[in-house]
Amino acid sequence: MKYKRTFGDKLFDGINILVMIFLILITLYPLWHVLMTSFASPEAISKYGSMLIWPEGFNLTSYKYVLTNPMIGIGYRNTLLIVLVGTSLSLFMTCLGAYGLACKWVMGHKWMVLLVTIPMFFGGGLIPSYLLVRSLGLYNSFWALILPGVVSSWNMIMMRTYFQGIPESLSESARIDGANDIHILFRILVPCAIPIVAVMILFYAVGYWNAWFNASIYLKDRDKYPLQLVLRGILISGSQRDFDTGYLTGANKTQIFKGLKYATVVVSTLPILLVYPFLQKYFVKGIMVGSIKG
Repeated sequence: MKYKRTFGDKLFDGINILVMIFLILITLYPLWHVLMTSFASPEAISKYGSMLIWPEGFNLTSYKYVLTNPMIGIGYRNTLLIVLVGTSLSLFMTCLGAYGLACKWVMGHKWMVLLVTIPMFFGGGLIPSYLLVRSLGLYNSFWALILPGVVSSWNMIMMRTYFQGIPESLSESARIDGANDIHILFRILVPCAIPIVAVMILFYAVGYWNAWFNASIYLKDRDKYPLQLVLRGILISGSQRDFDTGYLTGANKTQIFKGLKYATVVVSTLPILLVYPFLQKYFVKGIMVGSIKG
């Protein structure tokens, strides 16, 4: 039976479409403005300000100085190292922890779930964390940015819930054939849990990529600064020394520096924007199944 749409149905759909278009516009406009301003000339930035919606006086000078700035290159190198090592280690540890929590035959299973849940609501605080990092000899090293947050309790519980949704007959058959827990985890469960694994990679990678606070506390050498800490120094502190070039001269020095800042924002966010589409198809499936089942 074909349902006949009434005027009220069409009106409701029309209002929803208009609301969604409005939300899309107010969400995309800041990104669009940053992108257009990064390509605009200093004169256009000074003339149009925040109403710039097209790159007037199109030029790539800002990107030239951003990409040749040594601190940007150093920040990229450090951030890529932290993201690769941190994401790999976090994913490995999360898989191990989630498998242990998913096995109901493990002694003290319910108590372990409770212990993993507690850190989601209570923490030791900044000062104890800082003292612990110093006492472990991690101060002014990349490990201070990776090890303290190597495992997220929420991510572990979400992956554990996904593992519980996989039929136990697969694990039992493998165990009968002589497989141990390591083989069951990495040869059966993980290949069956690609959606949640992709979600974990995205969560951890974005977390490591955007992290700057711990770096500002635990790192003292500028050569070890990640990209986001370099970006913070440019955007928040207005540190024009990070662009010590002849380009920052003249009466429109402020507008020139604003174009450099926006170009820096684009360069620092572009990698994540390029990676996300490849993981998007797993995102909704992994989140829904990992959150509901179990």
